Amino acid sequence: MAVRAGRIRIGVGGWVFEPWRDNFYPEGLAQKQELAFAASRLTSIEINGTYYGSQKPESFARWHAETPDDFVFALKGSRYITNRRVLAEAGPSLEKFLSSGILELKDKLGPINWQFMPTKAFDPADFEAFLKLLPAEREGRPLRHAVEVRHDSFRNPDFVAMLREYEVALVTAGDSEFPEMADVTADFVYARIMGTREDEPEGYASAELARWLARAKAWAKGEPPEGLDRIAPETLPKAPRDVFLYVISGAKPRNPAAAMALIERLGAG
Repeated sequence: MAVRAGRIRIGVGGWVFEPWRDNFYPEGLAQKQELAFAASRLTSIEINGTYYGSQKPESFARWHAETPDDFVFALKGSRYITNRRVLAEAGPSLEKFLSSGILELKDKLGPINWQFMPTKAFDPADFEAFLKLLPAEREGRPLRHAVEVRHDSFRNPDFVAMLREYEVALVTAGDSEFPEMADVTADFVYARIMGTREDEPEGYASAELARWLARAKAWAKGEPPEGLDRIAPETLPKAPRDVFLYVISGAKPRNPAAAMALIERLGAG
Protein backbone atom coordinates (compact mmCIF):
# COMPACT_ATOMS: atom_id res chain seq x y z
CA MET A 1 0.00 0.00 0.00
CA ALA A 2 1.34 3.43 -0.94
CA VAL A 3 2.24 5.70 1.94
CA ARG A 4 0.01 8.75 2.07
CA ALA A 5 1.94 12.02 1.77
CA GLY A 6 1.27 15.72 1.95
CA ARG A 7 1.39 18.06 -1.03
CA ILE A 8 4.81 19.29 -2.13
CA ARG A 9 4.86 22.80 -3.58
CA ILE A 10 7.98 24.21 -5.17
CA GLY A 11 8.78 27.73 -6.34
CA VAL A 12 10.99 30.79 -6.11
CA GLY A 13 10.99 34.15 -4.39
CA GLY A 14 9.05 36.80 -6.30
CA TRP A 15 8.51 36.95 -10.04
CA VAL A 16 9.85 40.36 -11.10
CA PHE A 17 13.58 40.00 -11.78
CA GLU A 18 15.12 41.44 -14.91
CA PRO A 19 17.68 38.66 -15.55
CA TRP A 20 14.81 36.16 -15.75
CA ARG A 21 13.74 37.95 -18.92
CA ASP A 22 16.80 36.44 -20.57
CA ASN A 23 16.53 32.83 -19.39
CA PHE A 24 13.06 32.15 -17.95
CA TYR A 25 10.44 34.40 -19.47
CA PRO A 26 9.88 34.23 -23.25
CA GLU A 27 11.37 37.08 -25.23
CA GLY A 28 8.90 39.90 -25.58
CA LEU A 29 6.59 38.77 -22.79
CA ALA A 30 4.87 41.78 -21.23
CA GLN A 31 5.82 42.35 -17.60
CA LYS A 32 2.17 42.23 -16.57
CA GLN A 33 2.03 38.66 -17.86
CA GLU A 34 5.09 37.44 -15.96
CA LEU A 35 3.21 36.22 -12.89
CA ALA A 36 0.80 34.16 -14.99
CA PHE A 37 3.72 32.64 -16.89
CA ALA A 38 5.69 31.85 -13.72
CA ALA A 39 2.62 30.35 -12.04
CA SER A 40 2.10 28.06 -15.03
CA ARG A 41 5.58 26.57 -14.49
CA LEU A 42 5.78 26.61 -10.68
CA THR A 43 3.39 25.48 -7.96
CA SER A 44 4.06 28.28 -5.46
CA ILE A 45 5.81 31.62 -5.15
CA GLU A 46 7.03 33.40 -2.03
CA ILE A 47 5.98 37.06 -2.20
CA ASN A 48 8.88 39.28 -1.13
CA GLY A 49 7.18 42.66 -1.45
CA THR A 50 5.15 42.11 1.71
CA TYR A 51 8.40 42.12 3.69
CA TYR A 52 9.46 45.56 2.49
CA GLY A 53 6.16 47.44 2.57
CA SER A 54 2.38 47.31 2.49
CA GLN A 55 0.64 46.00 -0.61
CA LYS A 56 -2.81 47.06 -1.77
CA PRO A 57 -5.82 44.74 -1.43
CA GLU A 58 -6.35 45.12 -5.18
CA SER A 59 -2.88 43.68 -5.77
CA PHE A 60 -3.62 40.55 -3.75
CA ALA A 61 -6.93 40.15 -5.59
CA ARG A 62 -5.18 40.52 -8.95
CA TRP A 63 -2.52 37.97 -8.02
CA HIS A 64 -5.28 35.56 -7.07
CA ALA A 65 -6.99 36.09 -10.42
CA GLU A 66 -3.81 35.69 -12.50
CA THR A 67 -2.79 32.29 -11.14
CA PRO A 68 -4.13 28.73 -11.55
CA ASP A 69 -6.78 27.38 -9.21
CA ASP A 70 -4.40 25.14 -7.27
CA PHE A 71 -1.59 27.69 -6.99
CA VAL A 72 -0.50 28.91 -3.54
CA PHE A 73 1.46 31.96 -2.42
CA ALA A 74 3.65 32.20 0.64
CA LEU A 75 4.06 35.67 2.14
CA LYS A 76 7.02 37.17 3.91
CA GLY A 77 5.80 38.98 6.99
CA SER A 78 6.54 42.68 7.28
CA ARG A 79 10.03 43.65 8.46
CA TYR A 80 8.39 46.30 10.62
CA ILE A 81 7.12 43.42 12.74
CA THR A 82 10.25 41.26 12.94
CA ASN A 83 13.01 43.89 12.86
CA ARG A 84 12.28 45.35 16.28
CA ARG A 85 14.01 45.09 19.61
CA VAL A 86 10.93 44.05 21.58
CA LEU A 87 8.81 41.55 19.66
CA ALA A 88 6.10 41.60 22.31
CA GLU A 89 5.24 45.14 21.14
CA ALA A 90 4.52 44.05 17.55
CA GLY A 91 0.75 43.72 18.04
CA PRO A 92 -0.35 46.92 16.26
CA SER A 93 2.01 46.30 13.33
CA LEU A 94 0.83 42.72 13.07
CA GLU A 95 -2.79 43.85 12.99
CA LYS A 96 -1.94 46.31 10.21
CA PHE A 97 -0.27 43.56 8.19
CA LEU A 98 -3.15 41.13 8.59
CA SER A 99 -5.61 43.86 7.60
CA SER A 100 -3.65 44.91 4.50
CA GLY A 101 -5.62 42.72 2.10
CA ILE A 102 -3.80 39.40 2.33
CA LEU A 103 -7.14 37.59 2.64
CA GLU A 104 -7.87 38.65 -0.95
CA LEU A 105 -5.65 35.72 -1.89
CA LYS A 106 -8.46 33.51 -0.51
CA ASP A 107 -7.66 29.81 -0.93
CA LYS A 108 -4.29 30.71 -2.46
CA LEU A 109 -2.99 32.15 0.81
CA GLY A 110 -0.25 29.84 2.02
CA PRO A 111 2.12 30.16 4.96
CA ILE A 112 3.50 33.43 6.27
CA ASN A 113 7.27 33.47 6.74
CA TRP A 114 8.35 35.70 9.62
CA GLN A 115 12.02 36.30 8.80
CA PHE A 116 14.39 37.66 11.45
CA MET A 117 17.70 39.45 11.03
CA PRO A 118 20.93 37.45 11.60
CA THR A 119 21.62 39.70 14.59
CA LYS A 120 18.36 38.80 16.34
CA ALA A 121 19.20 36.46 19.24
CA PHE A 122 16.86 34.12 21.05
CA ASP A 123 15.13 35.78 23.98
CA PRO A 124 12.75 33.04 25.20
CA ALA A 125 10.23 35.26 26.96
CA ASP A 126 10.04 37.85 24.20
CA PHE A 127 9.93 35.30 21.40
CA GLU A 128 7.11 33.42 23.09
CA ALA A 129 5.26 36.72 23.44
CA PHE A 130 5.60 37.13 19.67
CA LEU A 131 4.30 33.62 19.00
CA LYS A 132 1.27 34.37 21.17
CA LEU A 133 0.44 37.28 18.85
CA LEU A 134 0.17 35.05 15.76
CA PRO A 135 -3.48 34.18 15.14
CA ALA A 136 -4.48 30.70 14.01
CA GLU A 137 -7.17 32.12 11.76
CA ARG A 138 -8.46 35.38 10.33
CA GLU A 139 -12.10 35.90 9.38
CA GLY A 140 -12.58 32.17 9.33
CA ARG A 141 -9.55 31.43 7.14
CA PRO A 142 -6.83 29.32 8.78
CA LEU A 143 -3.38 30.90 8.91
CA ARG A 144 -0.10 29.02 8.82
CA HIS A 145 2.96 30.67 10.35
CA ALA A 146 6.67 29.91 9.95
CA VAL A 147 9.68 31.63 11.49
CA GLU A 148 13.05 32.01 9.81
CA VAL A 149 15.72 32.65 12.44
CA ARG A 150 19.34 33.28 11.58
CA HIS A 151 21.24 33.47 14.87
CA ASP A 152 23.05 30.52 16.46
CA SER A 153 21.40 31.18 19.82
CA PHE A 154 18.24 29.59 18.39
CA ARG A 155 20.01 26.21 18.32
CA ASN A 156 18.18 25.41 21.52
CA PRO A 157 15.79 22.52 22.24
CA ASP A 158 13.62 24.91 24.23
CA PHE A 159 13.10 26.96 21.07
CA VAL A 160 11.98 23.87 19.14
CA ALA A 161 9.61 22.89 21.96
CA MET A 162 8.17 26.40 21.96
CA LEU A 163 7.43 26.28 18.22
CA ARG A 164 5.76 22.89 18.60
CA GLU A 165 3.59 24.21 21.41
CA TYR A 166 2.34 27.06 19.21
CA GLU A 167 2.26 24.95 16.00
CA VAL A 168 4.58 27.31 14.14
CA ALA A 169 6.96 25.90 11.52
CA LEU A 170 10.71 26.39 11.66
CA VAL A 171 12.08 27.44 8.28
CA THR A 172 14.91 25.19 7.12
CA ALA A 173 17.67 27.24 5.48
CA GLY A 174 19.55 24.91 3.16
CA ASP A 175 22.92 25.36 1.46
CA SER A 176 23.45 28.75 3.03
CA GLU A 177 25.59 30.67 5.51
CA PHE A 178 22.72 30.68 7.99
CA PRO A 179 22.17 28.04 10.71
CA GLU A 180 20.58 24.90 9.31
CA MET A 181 17.76 23.72 11.56
CA ALA A 182 15.50 21.08 10.07
CA ASP A 183 13.32 20.26 13.08
CA VAL A 184 9.66 19.69 12.21
CA THR A 185 7.50 21.78 14.50
CA ALA A 186 4.12 22.08 12.75
CA ASP A 187 1.78 20.25 10.38
CA PHE A 188 3.71 21.59 7.40
CA VAL A 189 7.35 22.12 6.43
CA TYR A 190 8.86 25.29 4.98
CA ALA A 191 12.31 25.13 3.36
CA ARG A 192 14.39 27.73 1.53
CA ILE A 193 17.40 26.39 -0.37
CA MET A 194 20.08 28.87 -1.37
CA GLY A 195 22.86 26.98 -3.12
CA THR A 196 22.24 27.48 -6.83
CA ARG A 197 25.32 28.11 -8.96
CA GLU A 198 25.77 29.98 -12.21
CA ASP A 199 27.80 27.16 -13.78
CA GLU A 200 24.92 24.69 -13.41
CA PRO A 201 22.21 25.12 -16.08
CA GLU A 202 19.62 23.84 -13.60
CA GLY A 203 21.15 25.72 -10.67
CA TYR A 204 22.11 22.53 -8.88
CA ALA A 205 23.85 19.40 -10.11
CA SER A 206 21.50 16.49 -10.80
CA ALA A 207 22.56 14.62 -7.66
CA GLU A 208 21.88 17.70 -5.53
CA LEU A 209 18.42 18.10 -7.01
CA ALA A 210 17.72 14.43 -6.30
CA ARG A 211 18.87 14.91 -2.71
CA TRP A 212 16.55 17.85 -2.09
CA LEU A 213 13.64 16.09 -3.75
CA ALA A 214 14.20 13.04 -1.54
CA ARG A 215 14.16 15.30 1.51
CA ALA A 216 10.92 16.95 0.40
CA LYS A 217 9.32 13.53 -0.13
CA ALA A 218 10.46 12.38 3.31
CA TRP A 219 8.96 15.46 4.94
CA ALA A 220 5.72 14.94 3.03
CA LYS A 221 5.46 11.40 4.44
CA GLY A 222 6.24 12.58 7.96
CA GLU A 223 9.73 11.07 7.94
CA PRO A 224 13.00 12.81 8.90
CA PRO A 225 15.12 13.70 5.86
CA GLU A 226 18.70 12.57 5.59
CA GLY A 227 21.70 14.86 5.95
CA LEU A 228 20.10 17.85 7.66
CA ASP A 229 20.87 19.21 11.12
CA ARG A 230 18.22 19.03 13.82
CA ILE A 231 18.32 20.53 17.29
CA ALA A 232 15.99 18.33 19.30
CA PRO A 233 14.57 14.79 19.27
CA GLU A 234 11.42 14.27 17.22
CA THR A 235 8.30 14.41 19.38
CA LEU A 236 5.52 15.02 16.86
CA PRO A 237 3.61 11.99 15.60
CA LYS A 238 4.50 10.71 12.16
CA ALA A 239 1.91 12.16 9.79
CA PRO A 240 1.68 13.45 6.22
CA ARG A 241 2.74 17.08 5.94
CA ASP A 242 2.48 19.70 3.22
CA VAL A 243 5.87 20.91 2.08
CA PHE A 244 6.72 24.37 0.74
CA LEU A 245 10.17 24.49 -0.85
CA TYR A 246 11.56 27.68 -2.38
CA VAL A 247 14.77 28.14 -4.35
CA ILE A 248 16.06 31.46 -3.04
CA SER A 249 19.23 33.56 -3.35
CA GLY A 250 22.34 31.76 -4.61
CA ALA A 251 22.73 32.31 -8.34
CA LYS A 252 19.29 33.89 -8.63
CA PRO A 253 19.09 33.80 -12.46
CA ARG A 254 19.21 29.98 -12.17
CA ASN A 255 16.52 29.63 -9.51
CA PRO A 256 13.51 29.12 -11.81
CA ALA A 257 15.39 26.39 -13.67
CA ALA A 258 16.17 24.64 -10.38
CA ALA A 259 12.57 24.87 -9.20
CA MET A 260 11.23 23.57 -12.53
CA ALA A 261 13.77 20.72 -12.49
CA LEU A 262 12.55 19.69 -9.03
CA ILE A 263 8.91 19.87 -10.16
CA GLU A 264 9.69 17.78 -13.25
CA ARG A 265 11.44 15.12 -11.17
CA LEU A 266 8.60 15.13 -8.66
CA GLY A 267 6.10 14.55 -11.47
CA ALA A 268 8.20 11.71 -12.83
CA GLY A 269 7.80 9.86 -9.56
